[in-house]
Amino acid sequence: MISLLAQIGRFTLRQLSEMGRMFLFLVSALTLAFRRPAKLGLIVQHVKTVGVDSLSVVLLSGFFTGMVMGFQGYYSLRKFNAESWLGSATALGLLRELGPVLAAFMVTGRTGSAMAAELGTMRATEQIDALNSMAINPVKYLVTPRIVGGLIAMPLLTAVFDVVGIYGAYLVGVGLLGVSSGSFFSGMESSVVFHDVYSGFMKSLSFGLIITWVCCYKGFHAPPMATGVSQATTESVVLSFVLILVWDYFLTSIML
Repeated sequence: MISLLAQIGRFTLRQLSEMGRMFLFLVSALTLAFRRPAKLGLIVQHVKTVGVDSLSVVLLSGFFTGMVMGFQGYYSLRKFNAESWLGSATALGLLRELGPVLAAFMVTGRTGSAMAAELGTMRATEQIDALNSMAINPVKYLVTPRIVGGLIAMPLLTAVFDVVGIYGAYLVGVGLLGVSSGSFFSGMESSVVFHDVYSGFMKSLSFGLIITWVCCYKGFHAPPMATGVSQATTESVVLSFVLILVWDYFLTSIML
């Protein structure tokens, strides 16, 4: 029993220590964002990496998510003779929940894993140590531009996901199932308020921070070996998914 308690205690201390290191890593990266010289070129490059390079998968997933919501929403609302509220149900679901969460999942799988693998490879090939030897802060050069780029690109990708998803639901609801186009948009107009848009924006902003923070941390501190890169990539994606869902719950409970 004492041995079991000791193992539990050591595991708990390791997890708390890891959480502390991750928090200090984030504070360091955000603090360096306000120190000169600003890496504007790198920030623009990573906005492209996070945003433009993920645009195709976000468009595709958003369109088919909206189409599925159109089908499911129609057959659920039809039981209550409320098909005219399809536009409202779709828009609120996408703006408040599905848009930010699914867009974050797509960016994590497409770009977050690449960040972790890239930084893990740089650690394994001693490129990060070379930056230190040249008196270049590796966190400011490698991590801060990625975090700032994720903060800029993630809300834009979420907005694209929402618009494409609503259009997909419109095609299914109006084009295939015969819902009135006027009622589709009037229900959306009467139900969606600024708080719904603001809630989705804040979620997407925080998800962008979580993705870049976790993936950069795991890659930056990956074990300097080939298996370490794969381990860091896997851990970063899984941890990002879990943190996105957990943080989404807390934000939803706060911003209702």
